[in-house]
Amino acid sequence: MILLTVLFLCIFSTYSASVKGHTTGPRINNDKLYKFTYSTEVLIDRVKGLPEDSAGYRISSGVDVNLVWRNPNNDDDQLIKIMIKDVKIENVNERPAAKNIFKGKHSENIIGKEYLSALQRPVVLQWTRGKVKNFYSYKNEPAVIQNLKRGLASLFQIQLHSGAAREVDVSGKCNVTYRARESQVTKIKALGTCEIKKTGFTSHNELLDVSTKVTSATIYVLEDSFIKSVRAEENHVLSLNFQQTTNAKIVSKQKLELKSMEAGPRVIAGKQVASVINTLDSNYIAVPLVAEPVKTECKNCPSISEHWQAIRKQLEPENLSKAEATRSFLSFIQNLREATKEEILQILRSERNEVLPQLVDAVTSAQTPASLEAMLEFLDFKNGSSSVLQERFLYACGFASHPNELLLKSLINRLQGQIGNSEIRETVTIIVGALVKKLCDKGGCKLPAVVRAKKLILGGLDRAKKEDDVKMYLLAMKNALLPEAIPLLLKYAEAGEGPISNLAATALQRYGISFITSEVKETMNRIYHQNHKIYEKTLRTTAAAIIFSNNPSYMEVKNLLLSIGELPLEMNKYMLSLVQDILHFEMPASKMIRKVLKDMVVHNYDRFSKTGSSSAYSGYVTRGPDASSTYSLDILYSGSGILRSSNMNILLFNKNARLHASQVVIEAQGLESIIAASADEGEENLESFAGMSAVLLDVQLRPVTFFQGYGDLMSKMFSATGDPMNVVKGLILLTDYSQVIQLQSGLKASAEFQGGLAIDISGGMEFSLWYRESKTSVKNRGAMVVVGNIFVDSFFVKAGMETSFEREATLNFISTVQFSEYPFLVCMQMDKSESPFRQYVTKYESLPSGKRYTSRKGKVKLLAGSEYPLHQENSNMCRKVFSTQSDSSDSWF
Repeated sequence: MILLTVLFLCIFSTYSASVKGHTTGPRINNDKLYKFTYSTEVLIDRVKGLPEDSAGYRISSGVDVNLVWRNPNNDDDQLIKIMIKDVKIENVNERPAAKNIFKGKHSENIIGKEYLSALQRPVVLQWTRGKVKNFYSYKNEPAVIQNLKRGLASLFQIQLHSGAAREVDVSGKCNVTYRARESQVTKIKALGTCEIKKTGFTSHNELLDVSTKVTSATIYVLEDSFIKSVRAEENHVLSLNFQQTTNAKIVSKQKLELKSMEAGPRVIAGKQVASVINTLDSNYIAVPLVAEPVKTECKNCPSISEHWQAIRKQLEPENLSKAEATRSFLSFIQNLREATKEEILQILRSERNEVLPQLVDAVTSAQTPASLEAMLEFLDFKNGSSSVLQERFLYACGFASHPNELLLKSLINRLQGQIGNSEIRETVTIIVGALVKKLCDKGGCKLPAVVRAKKLILGGLDRAKKEDDVKMYLLAMKNALLPEAIPLLLKYAEAGEGPISNLAATALQRYGISFITSEVKETMNRIYHQNHKIYEKTLRTTAAAIIFSNNPSYMEVKNLLLSIGELPLEMNKYMLSLVQDILHFEMPASKMIRKVLKDMVVHNYDRFSKTGSSSAYSGYVTRGPDASSTYSLDILYSGSGILRSSNMNILLFNKNARLHASQVVIEAQGLESIIAASADEGEENLESFAGMSAVLLDVQLRPVTFFQGYGDLMSKMFSATGDPMNVVKGLILLTDYSQVIQLQSGLKASAEFQGGLAIDISGGMEFSLWYRESKTSVKNRGAMVVVGNIFVDSFFVKAGMETSFEREATLNFISTVQFSEYPFLVCMQMDKSESPFRQYVTKYESLPSGKRYTSRKGKVKLLAGSEYPLHQENSNMCRKVFSTQSDSSDSWF
């Protein structure tokens, strides 16, 4: 109702108007006592929740106001005394006695004698032309009580003419706009402009973060030069960006109404404010009107060791794919953030191996100085045998939701010290690159540790002589995405050999379109068209993808399309499939491709009828109003039918942000000798190799090698169990949002949203020389939980709401190749399993005595599994593959 009134006033009032009869400020009469009723209430609920179902409470009281002193030289300069009395705490909405925690409770029982006495001690305002120039109160009063008084005093901050101002009140120093009309003034406060000391943090990626919308309006009614009534309302709406049904709303209201006037105390004579204040009460001191921080302590909370013992079983390896594991992980992080280094170390040192990796995930994700110090003391990087724990620590650092300079500095120091395992050294370097990117994204590129890290990576790559060192620094570059690294990446892409060239090109592929200059595209064109030397197919297709993704010119597209038909067989098919995917999915390059295809020299049957098994296909995983996700599958084979490269990507995005959720690339080379086949041009001398590389949540991980060299290949083929190899496994903190919201009433609201993911990505390759068949598989298993906790804790009453959702899911990708004849048969399958989705909303109110009201609602639904569609050609081939397998299973041998 208040907001509708505000809208009405904004439309029909005249901006330059002032309250009738007033050009200065409100005045209070001498020797009068003004008796008001005052109430402040707070309600917490979902955005579409009904007021009667909200959690919250109301503090109501009487308020006496009288004039203490008036400046003899300026009638608009006044000292007024404000005293709260007859305090009551109650429900905002009527509740049955069984659900009313305030039933039968007196204010003194709820607030406490000391706090109530402090609340009822008067304050004095120096009120000049309606502005609170000074706020006088008593020293060492409880912060929560002092803030409630500030909230009441802030209602006296007013001006009687229309216009904008910069104003200080309990919310901070804020931009406000006044609209004056007749005897009414409306004040709109832009809460987003308020300068006040803030605590908390937000998530690094906007897609995983929380968005807020805030409004504040106050309506004053004046009579006889003084305030007759004030009504104020502010609203704070918080929504999870990728799932906006997970949301919360905080409504804070204040109401001050004049009920009567009677004879009051006489004014004090004097010329100076300081002397008058001293005469009134020598214990008064001037304190800021802006709210002061309030320290909260968790009462009856379990110790860190008790909490760990309660959740330990949920974090055992066999339970990690369940939502309960992720929920336990999130709750434990909250407790870890209050723990000391010694308490954390005690748990780490007393734990057994099977749950230690999960404990490391949680401790690192807490992201406090104490947790970091504990981890660095617990892990011995000189010991190469504890690499599993070291790697889990490093990956948790890479996924950090709000990394700081201290974390980066600590990793650099470890990197420049002794590390007992070469794979861990590689991982540290890669994660340093990821932290550089995150800190630069937040404007920290000039921090000393970031400058030091950039020199370390760039200088290391420039000086690297060994192939493994070059790869290590290129992987760090792939994470850091430094603009100054582009010339080096171009050099290695064009002049490097084999995996190094391809790694440099894939690093360039991750840069935004603004960094892909004409020089970059010219280099990619030279690589694709092999102007200076012969390149591998994987590198050439990456170069083509970079060109297509970055505003290609007419001639660039025409030359790419004209090359189809002149390429190796499987590369012909891949490029054709890539072009068709761009057109099918309406990617940005599709307009230019259609323009080029109008040229019949380019668009002819011979060029667009090439056969083969390689493919590129994109589709939607989900499409929604808040966020959407897409998948892409690129498969490139050698001419002999053996997998060369398999690339599966999942992207999340909304209108403002995107997130490379996952990428799993399986690469193989030099395997033609197994089936006595010939290698493609430019790949005759490649060493036998197969491995997997993964990107998770925009962070490139250390690649995994299945085998390297012919001897290693033969050994693993004969000893293979068929079990997949783990790429990454652990618990990841996705969403991490914590803010303290200063309400105009003086109360403080806390908003915390945390999202966690239990992830298990594995993959493998199987060869059967007997059946002349190969199979590539990638399995993604995960359980995601997001919990939002919004509450107002005034020490004597706590009210809040917890909103959460959880989901468990499995995504599989299998590629089967039968190479007994050409063209060989290839079947790709991508499916998600049936998965539960649960949502819960819990509202609560509680008193320190333990009396509590709780309301809990939830809904559960089963999301159907499905197989994601690929192109029709793949469906036809899958039928042939499975019919062949069926026939062979019944045959004699």
